[in-house]
Amino acid sequence: MNRSFSNVLVDNLYKDRSAGRDFLLIAGFSLVTAVMAQIRIGLPFTPVPLTGQTFAVLLSGVILGSRRGFLSQVLYLAEGAAGFPVFAGGVGSVVHLVGPTGGYLWSFPVAAALVGWLVERGASRSSSRLAGAFIISDLVILAGGAAWLHVLFQAPYAESWAVDFYPFLAADILKIVVIGLSLPYILRRLNAGE
Repeated sequence: MNRSFSNVLVDNLYKDRSAGRDFLLIAGFSLVTAVMAQIRIGLPFTPVPLTGQTFAVLLSGVILGSRRGFLSQVLYLAEGAAGFPVFAGGVGSVVHLVGPTGGYLWSFPVAAALVGWLVERGASRSSSRLAGAFIISDLVILAGGAAWLHVLFQAPYAESWAVDFYPFLAADILKIVVIGLSLPYILRRLNAGE
């Protein structure tokens, strides 16, 4: 197979790009996000549950790249807005996009695009650079959620961050470690097999 090396995982798996394959990858990752949303742990001090969604969002940018990662998350939001039960707890409605978790949800496409863009520029070649890309992208999600809740509930910023930002950091660090340690190894193996 004669393909050029890319920092984006799916670009290394297929000889050429096709619109049909891109659509399937985008739709597939919207469904991965929906499945991961069902991994849900309620927290007593916030209306926002701990879910696997952010793991899927970051993974979509890493595996698909910026454009396809962004589109997978836009499709995910569109599926939920259309009433498909893709959001945490198996719910779906446009009302969910303006509720307590709306800020997190709206930030998903931006975070996927950002981590994908950083990966395209070489962040996936080392665990430390990839961890930095994840941290930056994850902070976009957490800041979007905390800011949204500040506006929605008129809570002081310090309280919004204490309830809707900091508690999610430990779980997000675990997500970053899992992806950050495995992806550079996978890409090196694919490159070695050229």
